[in-house]
Amino acid sequence: MHATMGVLGVSGELPTGARVVSITAEEPSRAALAAWASGQTIPRRARVVLVDPSEHVPVEMLVDLDAESLVEKRVAVGHHGPVTLDEYAQCEYVVRSDARIRAALERRGVDAPTQVLVEPWGIGDFVGSARDPRRLVWTLLFYREFPDDNPYAKPLSGLHAIVDLDSMSIVRIDDHDVAPLPPGHGRYAAEQVKPLRTDLKPLHIGQPDGVSFTLDGGAVQWQRWSFRIGFNAREGLVLHHVGYSEDGRVRSILNRASIAELVIPYSDPRPYEGWRNAFDVGEYGIGIMTNSLTRGCDCLGEIRYLDACLADASGRPYVIPQAICLHEEDAGLLWKHHDSTLATTEVRRSRRMVVSFIITAGNYEYAFYWYFYQDGSLELEVRLTGIVLTTAIAPGDTSPFGTVVAPGTLASFHQHFFSIRLDMEVDGPRNWVEEIDTMAVPIGADNPYGNAFTTTRTRLASERVAQRTADPLRARYWRIVNPEVTNGLGQPVAYRLIPGSTVLPFADASSSVRRRARFMDNHLWVTAYDPSERFPAGDYPTQSAGGAGLPEWVRADRPLNPAALVVWYTMGSHHIPRPEDWPVMPVERIGFALRPDGFFNQSPALDVAP
Repeated sequence: MHATMGVLGVSGELPTGARVVSITAEEPSRAALAAWASGQTIPRRARVVLVDPSEHVPVEMLVDLDAESLVEKRVAVGHHGPVTLDEYAQCEYVVRSDARIRAALERRGVDAPTQVLVEPWGIGDFVGSARDPRRLVWTLLFYREFPDDNPYAKPLSGLHAIVDLDSMSIVRIDDHDVAPLPPGHGRYAAEQVKPLRTDLKPLHIGQPDGVSFTLDGGAVQWQRWSFRIGFNAREGLVLHHVGYSEDGRVRSILNRASIAELVIPYSDPRPYEGWRNAFDVGEYGIGIMTNSLTRGCDCLGEIRYLDACLADASGRPYVIPQAICLHEEDAGLLWKHHDSTLATTEVRRSRRMVVSFIITAGNYEYAFYWYFYQDGSLELEVRLTGIVLTTAIAPGDTSPFGTVVAPGTLASFHQHFFSIRLDMEVDGPRNWVEEIDTMAVPIGADNPYGNAFTTTRTRLASERVAQRTADPLRARYWRIVNPEVTNGLGQPVAYRLIPGSTVLPFADASSSVRRRARFMDNHLWVTAYDPSERFPAGDYPTQSAGGAGLPEWVRADRPLNPAALVVWYTMGSHHIPRPEDWPVMPVERIGFALRPDGFFNQSPALDVAP
């Protein structure tokens, strides 16, 4: 990072007062990797994203570290850059210090502005902000009455500041509907919750002979799996070159996998409450929100950690210690059969490899777990926890758009939508996608007993066709197929994408959040591979009017038969809060699975030892 900033410094192209959003190693394209495999070298390059506050625009710069030169500069005219961590802290200071805010706090009975939590939220395209050249945020305020209080127990409803991040000044203050502060405290730390349970005996998980995986830098090998781990400020953990070894060669499955966007729409339509939605990947970056993990709490067992190195707003490197956790877990039964005639039983237990990271996005925590299994299956599980977002409500009142979780405290109904980008490479670079539905056969000559059902197979031959929703009533799943490679039975090799529990958005199609996050409209999108198409809501969703990303790309309706392609899976969590979600929400789980479907000739888990 020092070298990258040094090149930019001498290039004369670094804008005065520029604030660095990210510095990331430029990932080689599929074509560049193929050239490298044949003996060519890949130049070491770094991509820098920064914001120019004087011109109100994001700027992208590509630096060749070998040649120590600036290769490319792109000014993203008409777009707005994301919020940096430094700006987040500065915004909080500016709002707390404003005399108008302090007067409004006093009217609410708050005389200690330093104990007010200020959260800058993306303003989307409300109040014409998509056309405003300035980078704007609006703020939510919460009061921490005592130093160890839960601030979300005392939301300061009706008081908001709109802040220009470029000049770090307040554009306007909205102060209305003074609601009484809720009476509770919402404390949850162990020393604040008494008495604690004392009837659990210790549970020890250990591997006295060490772990079964190898870790060489970011390269991991476990059982027959191999993959590389990357990390960046926007997507956090990224998996590269996921493959499975068979007969002495590594068979490719995934070229790249990442969490490409995370959007949270809220349901409350009251003034300003209707502005609440967050694009955690595009407006902030989940990499910069990543926790340092703690042995025995976040991860349990024999652990290996990887640190993450990111750039601050000045381009200086900083480290998130123990950002990524790698460990093995017992995963229950792998397979079993009892032969009553022979009086024999064969049973195998399942072990899985876990690669995880956890982020804190304001009030919420999201824990991401990639699971690798011995039968060639791969899963992503996301666990949602943390504190529900609250507003104050008059004593005795209720709302059709939220749940009263404590006296005077309303938790709004909301949803969480994750877009998972899967750059598929099933046994080679050219794949296509099929949709599989299960259908009942009409009773008749072909089904005289009424018991028959079968599957239908529909190939998704172009990008417009490949916009699909899950259908559990048809047991719908999708197959990523390599029609140019067959297994020992003469069948094309494939992997299934099996949806987990999911949902569609309830926000109207004309709403701001829906227009800006069209990827939520479908559970599945498939696009022709383009290394520049990385983010489903566009490169810069901050203050966007909508339409960028997936809906823009698929208008070309590129053919997908067969081709290098990217599968985008949207999974949604539907949260109608309960009183039991307060003051800290027990985890909810969502996810999906990739499972071999003719990729192997038989079960690849037969050789797991008893």
